[in-house]
This record gives sequence, structure tokens and C-alpha cells, in this order.
Amino acid sequence: MNPFAYRTTSMVFKTLANLSKAKVALHGTENIPEGAKIFVINHFTRLETFLMPYYLHKLVQTPIWSLASSEFFIGAVGRFLESVGAVSTKDPHRDRLIVKTLLTNEAGWIIFPEGRMVKNKKIIEKGRYMVSYAGGKHPPHTGAAHLALRTEFYRQRFMWLAEHAPLEMQRLLPLFNLEAMSDVSPLGTCIVPVNITYYPLRARENLLKKIAERLVEDLPEKLTEELMTEGAMLTSGVDIDIRFGKAIEAAPYLQTRSIQADMHNPASFEFDDPLPSVGDLRKAALKIMQRYMEAIYSMTTVNHDHIFASVLQHSIRDRIRLSRFCRRAFLAIERGASPGATHLHHSIEESQNHLLVDDRYSKLEDFLTVAEQSKVLRRESSFIVRNRHKLGSPFDFHLARIDNPVAVMANEVEPLKRLQRKISRLCWTPDVILRSRIARQMHQRAERAFEADYQRFFIQGETRPRHIGRPVLLRGNRRRLGILLCHGYMAAPAEVRTLADYLSRRGYWVYLPRLKGHGTSPEDLARCSYQDWIRSLEEGYILIRNTCRRAVIGGFSTGAALALELASRVSDIAGVFAVSTPLRLQYAASRLAPVVDTWNRLMDRMRWEEAKKEFVENRPENPHINYSRNPIAGVVELERLMDYLEPRLANVQAPALVAQSQQDPVVDPKGSERIFQMLGSRDKQYMAFNFNRHGILLGEGSERVHRVIADFVDQVFAKAAVPERPAPATMPAEEMSQS
Repeated sequence: MNPFAYRTTSMVFKTLANLSKAKVALHGTENIPEGAKIFVINHFTRLETFLMPYYLHKLVQTPIWSLASSEFFIGAVGRFLESVGAVSTKDPHRDRLIVKTLLTNEAGWIIFPEGRMVKNKKIIEKGRYMVSYAGGKHPPHTGAAHLALRTEFYRQRFMWLAEHAPLEMQRLLPLFNLEAMSDVSPLGTCIVPVNITYYPLRARENLLKKIAERLVEDLPEKLTEELMTEGAMLTSGVDIDIRFGKAIEAAPYLQTRSIQADMHNPASFEFDDPLPSVGDLRKAALKIMQRYMEAIYSMTTVNHDHIFASVLQHSIRDRIRLSRFCRRAFLAIERGASPGATHLHHSIEESQNHLLVDDRYSKLEDFLTVAEQSKVLRRESSFIVRNRHKLGSPFDFHLARIDNPVAVMANEVEPLKRLQRKISRLCWTPDVILRSRIARQMHQRAERAFEADYQRFFIQGETRPRHIGRPVLLRGNRRRLGILLCHGYMAAPAEVRTLADYLSRRGYWVYLPRLKGHGTSPEDLARCSYQDWIRSLEEGYILIRNTCRRAVIGGFSTGAALALELASRVSDIAGVFAVSTPLRLQYAASRLAPVVDTWNRLMDRMRWEEAKKEFVENRPENPHINYSRNPIAGVVELERLMDYLEPRLANVQAPALVAQSQQDPVVDPKGSERIFQMLGSRDKQYMAFNFNRHGILLGEGSERVHRVIADFVDQVFAKAAVPERPAPATMPAEEMSQS
């Protein structure tokens, strides 16, 4: 190897990595052992060939050599590859060179056990590892296993000969270009499985392809496909997850009697001489190959494309309602792709509410667009129609990533048998049961979160009884329409319980979620953001939407603002009502909050905790429900919520009711009127009440407000009337809080 060429190439790779929009994440680097290492890596793009030596060199601080196809060792390209430590697969001295550098720990090696790029990611056939490629099929190569075994065989033989047959040891040293026994590293030989997963996989026109077209006339089809796929990865941005599995030691596989006899034989034999133990060595190599192939593909980083492609592949019908498709994908992630059993892309480790609410990250839309462009499916209103023939038919190997990317996505996670079984079961499970599972899951999650927060932030004499803060689900006698009803800032579900009871008596299902940080103590609220509150309401919406056919969203005060925010993103709600919605606040804490927040941040930097002002006194209208201390951080988040909501009000299209007290001491009525004017709804009502308090859902005269809201819901129900569907399997009574 030419050290200067290697360093120069590393600098080029580093520059490319910095210029590229690709984001590389390394996982499991602690699994890389000391000593001789062969890295076995799945091969899907040209990128692995050039970038992996760079990243591995950074990690292990030793040169990384690799085996490369003999077709590349021609002219200047061949000379360049040789200078940076690549060895042709047809080099007659290949094996001896690899064993020598591993014995001395002079370099690590990269070997691709598939033998070539697997562009269709088809690696499993009838339950066995089988590499499909343009020219046919073959099982994965055992070369890496053989080289690891031979290296460890000679390492242990050298050590035995040094003690028992020094003359034979002296004869062997020159065969490996070794000067002394001290050149042989005492550390064992290992194989490190590595998986590389790319997301998203999108083939499209890009700058690199355009440059190539200008430089080369009539680009070969194979090169065009590679530039469209891999060029898009570099220029448009792709997440590259590189995972290192637990090292496989070669030494334990050399413990058979025949191998030990050859290893400890003082007689002379050459490197390529057939040994009596060759049969056992082959068996050991096959076992190791199966281990590292399973390890490589079990480390695939599962992403949204994998889930969507697998759900599409396992669906029992070709015409699929999109909402049902989303429910299956949601449960596949929540239950099938659980951390520990499966490696997950970072976007799957986060909340998946968006799949059932608004697809705000466009994960589903991006997949559907790719599937539609490749003619794997077509859209029909609220349905997708799968092209079974296109999805399952053979396709040109070199054009797989362009012609049928959905099949490539599905192929990549085919070896994850546990995930595939769960997705298959979900696709065979009736939708009514899936809806029930999702509703139950949301309810149980909310209950667990409340109980955990209640115990963690409980303050004797200040925290209210459990029934004040616990989320509540009230069952009605009809499932056509359910109501999601949200409480306000520093309050709890009990704040809107009276209205909920009134609506429930009219036959509606009503769910009262607990906003994160509420119903426990001010210290809990101080750590939460308005995004946490949005997520709490989303989970409540998912619960009620999977319990009833249609949903009305409503809330009081901050809960009303959150209801409007959700209504601005969700298109299929039946209606929304907002009571005493803040857009401007009238109490002093809101005016002081920005100043105090800035002061607190300054004190944090100075590490002067005693000087911080984190809470102000609160004198609530309902002291048995509300906090008596108001966290400054919470007021700041409330202001941020109002700023976030205002430009989104025009997106609210559902029938809307806005109710406001004209003498509200907390919420400026002018702000409530502005909210009403900015709503995009054609069907909207504004109701003004002459109360001199903020909390108009409780206390004297509140029944008038209840009646107005109930009449609005009845009107919405009449307009949204649809044939009654079969009731989903209900949650056990003990799982539905009726306190």
C-alpha cells in the first residue's frame, strides 16, 4: 500500500462526505474488537466500496484493505485501487496476503459476502440465504470465514511451533514475509458483521447524472441507474445507518480433533497443501457464514418505507382503504418493530401519531408517490389499489431500484421473520379489531403516563386527588359520533367533566385527555412544551376516532386553542368548538413571563439557581382543580402556542363554534373575536355570554353554555349522519375510567 495515496484518498472521501447531504450514523462501534478483523458488509451501492474504508479507518486507526472485483483492475483505475489497499479477487497471492496482514494486525479487511452488489436486495429464497443477481443465483460466499479460520489456524500454529518445533517455525516465517515471531499478534481473529441501510431510497434526476450525460455520450443503462439512485442519495440527502454486530471469533471453530492435529503437527506443509482436516474447516466456514449472514440482515435499520412496503405486500386484498392501511402500518411499528427485537430508524423511534392524524412528515405520501410512479399501485379517492402483478413479477436486475423500488424495500426486511409474521397477522386481522386495539393502546398509554407523572411529581398538600387529573372516557349509546373534550392551562380533566357528563347523557361517547404536565404539580408543567400538549390531544383524537365513526373536537381555554390547532391539520373531523380561546392574555404573569424567562436563562448560565424566579402565585377560580402556582416556563409555552396557532386558523374548514365571556378577566374577548374571523370554516357560529369570569363551563349559568355546545354537536351529528357501522370490540370496563 502507498501510505501517501491512502491519506490523500481519505482526504478526498472526507471532503465528499462533508459536501454530500448524506447523514451517516454509526451504531454498535463498541462491538469492534482489538486484533485482526474482517468486516463482512452487505453490498447495495458503489458507496460502500469507497466510503466504508474511510469510516472504518477513522474508527480503528489502522489501514483498511478490501477485495474488489477483478474487472476494476485495468489501467489507471486498477493502479489507484492497488495504491489504496484493494486486492483483486483473482490475485494468485490474495489469500496469503490477507492472512499475513491479519496475522500481524497490519490492516483490517472488508469483504462483501454476497460477492457483488445486490441491487434488488433479494437475499432469501425458500427460507435460505441465496443471492440473486443479473447472471443467476448463488449462495453467499464463505471466503471471509475461510480466511478468518486460516489466519487463526496459523496464529495458533506459530505459537505452538515456537514452543515445540522452532525449526519449522523459522521455515514458515519467510512464507508470510515475517521476520520474527514477535511480528505475529497474540490477539485472536474475528469477523465483524456490518449492515448498511439507506433511507429514503429514491431514484431521480440529479446533478451527478446530468454531468455524466454531458461528459459521456450514450450512457450505459447500468451506469444511468446507478447515477440516478446513488447520485440522488448524495445530492438530495439520505440517512445512512451503519451497524456493527457482535464479533464472531474464529478460535472456537478450530476445536475439532482433526483441526487440532493439523495445527499441532511438527511436519512441514505449505500454505496451499490440502490438509486432512479440510472437511472440518469447510463445515466450520459454512457455520460461520450462516452466522454472519443472519447477523448482517438482522441489523437492517427498519424505516417507514420498509413497513409500508411490507404491509402492501402482505395485504389480502388489492383494493385497500387508506385509513386501514395506515392503522396496520401504525400497529406494525408500535407492536412489530419494537426496540431490542428490531433496529429502528430514528424516525420510527419517535411518536407515530402522524400516521393516524395528518401525515405531517409526509412519510406516507412520499411512499405512495414512489409506488404510484412505479405503477405498483394507483389511488382511488380514499382507497389504494395494488398492482399485484407489478409488485411480484420479476424485474431487470440493474433497473430494480428505478423500476420497482417498492419490491426492493420489501426484500430488504424479508429476513426479519418476526416482523414479517406480525405484519402478516395484522393484514389478516379484521379492521374492527385493529381499531379497538389502537383505542385501547392510547387509553392505556395515557393512564400509564398519568400514573407515572403523578407518583414522580406528587407534592403533599398541593397535588390534587387522582380522580381530578386522570383521563376519562365516558361511554354513550351511539358510536356514530364521539367528542374529544380538552381542559385548560394549569387545570385537569375534572375542569370539563360537568360538560362531558351533559354530553354523555345525550348519548355521545366523550373522552377527556390529560394534557402533559397537568393534574400533578406545577413542577411537572414547568418541564413541558406546547408540543407535548399537542401530542396529548393527538393521542386523545386517535382514541376517540378509533372508537366512533366521526369525531368532534372541543376544548376550554388552552384546550380550545389546542382543539383548533388539531382541527387545522385534520380534514375528517365533523366539527370543532372552542370556549374562551386565548389569542391574547390579560393577566400580569403573561406580560412578565418573557422578561423573567430571559432572567432565568441568564441565571442558568451563571449557575445561580437561587436567583431564579420559576413560579408566580395563581389564584384560580376552581382551587380544587387548578394549580396554585403558575410556572413561568408554562406561560412562555402558552404564548408560543398562541403564536403558532394564529397563522393556521385559516386551515380550519370544519363547522365551528366559538364561545366567549365578554367580561373574561384572563382571555381578551377581542382575541376570541379575531379567532372567529380568521377561521376558514364556512359554517361557523360565535356565541357571547355575559359572565364576569373565565371558567364559564362551571358555576352559575354554565348550563346555558352546555346547552349551546350540545345543540351545536347535535347539528353536526345530523349533518354527518351515516349508516351505523358494527361496533368495534369494546375495551374492558376496568380500562375505561368512569370516575
